[in-house]
Amino acid sequence: MSEPSGAEPGAQFARAAALAVLRTRSTALAVALLPAAVAVVLSFADATGRIGGAGWDAVRWISVAVAAVVLLLAGTVAAVVVRARPAVSPTVPISEEKAPDLYRMVRDLADRLEVPPPSAVALTPDCDSWLEDRTHPAAGAPERRGGRRAQHAPVLVIGSPFLWWMRVAELRAVLAPVVAGTGPSAQPDIAAARRFVRGLDAAVAVSARRPPLAFVGWAARLLLRGCRDRAADMERGVAASASARAQAVDYGLRIVAQEQVGLAYAGWDRLLTRVALPAWRMGRWPSRLDAGVVSALSELSRRDRLAEGFTTRLGERPACDLLEEPGAIDEAASLLAARLFHGGPAAPGPDWAPIDWAAYPAEVVDRKWRQEAARLHRVLDSADGLEGALDDPAVPHDPAALDATAALGDTDRRAPGAGAGHPRSHPRSGTRAPALHTRPASSVTPTLERVVDRLASPNGAGLGERLAERLSAEVAREETAVVPEAPWEDAAAPLFPVQAPRTGRELLADHVAAMVCCAAVDTVGATPGLDWLDGPVLLVGGRRGADLGTPVLSLLEDGDPEPLRDWLATAGVRPDKPVRLV
Repeated sequence: MSEPSGAEPGAQFARAAALAVLRTRSTALAVALLPAAVAVVLSFADATGRIGGAGWDAVRWISVAVAAVVLLLAGTVAAVVVRARPAVSPTVPISEEKAPDLYRMVRDLADRLEVPPPSAVALTPDCDSWLEDRTHPAAGAPERRGGRRAQHAPVLVIGSPFLWWMRVAELRAVLAPVVAGTGPSAQPDIAAARRFVRGLDAAVAVSARRPPLAFVGWAARLLLRGCRDRAADMERGVAASASARAQAVDYGLRIVAQEQVGLAYAGWDRLLTRVALPAWRMGRWPSRLDAGVVSALSELSRRDRLAEGFTTRLGERPACDLLEEPGAIDEAASLLAARLFHGGPAAPGPDWAPIDWAAYPAEVVDRKWRQEAARLHRVLDSADGLEGALDDPAVPHDPAALDATAALGDTDRRAPGAGAGHPRSHPRSGTRAPALHTRPASSVTPTLERVVDRLASPNGAGLGERLAERLSAEVAREETAVVPEAPWEDAAAPLFPVQAPRTGRELLADHVAAMVCCAAVDTVGATPGLDWLDGPVLLVGGRRGADLGTPVLSLLEDGDPEPLRDWLATAGVRPDKPVRLV
């Protein structure tokens, strides 16, 4: 095995940049020791009689006091930097007993690259792979050899979608430049520089949580600004060195494998946003996300001519065969994906249960449509109650009372026994809102025809805006009603939300489409289905129905119900029939 530092120009450049980072640390240490050095010189001069008098005594004691304060502050900063736990990526650890073939492949790859093998392997629910150093003293007492810190190879983190979509040879080619990075990582100067930068970053995070350590955060940010450019140069040099070393291993296959990386990323993104997210919002988490990637990408290959030929690879040995229990590992990675991208609990429970793909249409798609239809019917009842009060001249009202009641919207529930015209209390302030005489909410039969007629009426545009606002408020309230468990120490929300918050108009369109789907299921025997690329779909006669987006948008934006009525007539849906809600 060659020298870990390597002879590539990139490695030499990385080491030079690492030395520059360490010089920043040395400069900070020198600045911290400077007042103490001045105090020692003055004290020695006073002891030898070279200086004397009341003036020099005052200067000496002032220098001693300043040195003590500076040393105290510097010691505090150093202690926090050394002891603060750096951020560690949430991963699924894979022991060698659970994946002996995978470890054997990684070690063989390291031998071919002539670099130290990674110390362990872990999976991340994302389409990326990297090396991560987990030998910080905060994680445990490091071993010592000859009075110096022992060098440990970093952990190899592999994107779990790669294992299920890629073949063994493709995975080896993709991991080659990543594993080659263990060579520069073993270089002592680069390892020390990385520990210093990670410690500063962790100190900034600690100071943000603890206001008394604000000075530590200021000092750490100052040092980071002083060395960040050289630290970036160091990482670029390490990457260049690893890439140059990896060219000798499966270089031609790596070019083909990189195409699979982009394809896997596209399929994984669609699977999370279109398929997994609706289930997460229902309190269910798909337990075979990585297996779903194969189905999604196979469907993409069937639809897209540019992807033709990719499915022929499926006859080769998949990389997930390197695992002893791929199903259990897929389930663990799927749960971690739900925590990362949705902020779900750390363990399954009654309100957070796993679901397999066979049960997805009935337990997720149908329930989603029913809940959205019920929500739309509820807010439409509320909006009709306010409009009825305004249209009835016999019912007194005033603008202030209307504004207060409209602001409360559907979030303000009546107390038991309270009827129309009774004053209500604001749920936050506890003060009573002005009384507004509204018509009692009637038990209107939920039908699709009612929704279409109301949105197509002359005041349908204004009603649509009010419904969109009320839906946004109710969805936001439901999402914040149950605060998700923090997936890790410093987070109470998903780290990487997979979708931006939907606008009120988008929510209204989704709810109207859900009402249409419920009507189709209840009147013509349509069934909920799952499309691997588009998520929940409506199956009419066993085949996917025509697109609902354009007719629904025509109704909401133009007030034109004819395209939607034509769609319903073609599918045979009876909009006047009652819809079963949740």
